[in-house]
Amino acid sequence: MEKLVIAGREFNSRLFLGTGKFNSNEVMEQAILASGTEMVTVAMKRIDMDNKEDDMLKHIIHPNIQLLPNTSGVRNAEEAVFAAQLAREAFGTNWLKLEIHPDPRYLLPDSIETLKATEELVKLGFIVLPYCQADPVLCKRLEEAGAATVMPLGAPIGTNKGLQTKEFLQIIIEQAGIPVVVDAGIGAPSHAAESNGTGSFRCIS
Repeated sequence: MEKLVIAGREFNSRLFLGTGKFNSNEVMEQAILASGTEMVTVAMKRIDMDNKEDDMLKHIIHPNIQLLPNTSGVRNAEEAVFAAQLAREAFGTNWLKLEIHPDPRYLLPDSIETLKATEELVKLGFIVLPYCQADPVLCKRLEEAGAATVMPLGAPIGTNKGLQTKEFLQIIIEQAGIPVVVDAGIGAPSHAAESNGTGSFRCIS
């Protein structure tokens, strides 16, 4: 199987794992280690850096795991750049999952602000992995702007509906010169298997 390579770094595992929806930090850590993932995403808004009793980071940071802070909760490019700078300072990494979704109900990514933020963040030295619409034209523009991968949605966040955008994903993958990671809507192992079948490098759970 072809290795996943992002920004020059090789990953043996193609699975990205999110850190939400666990009932404890201990269960989250067990899931991370059992999955074999080498990429873990964490929302900046979930970390309370001023709370010494918040030990979440202790359960996430492990050898061979790339921490991927995300900007979930920001509404525009300006807020995303600010959140990214905070993340770089807090976590000591320039890797970033860019998420801009101003509508809190559906959490759909804002294409215009995402492209704008990607352009700015790349100039600031970030390795940007943008969550985006399954739009082949947009994904190519993000690649041209310097995105390290594109992360088009399979279905809206939290719906667990699988690959509702499969035909668009196949076009994106066909045209891409960077890895494509199917993001959002993955709610079952069969969805993950289907995403691999499209030719994408990985799904995010």
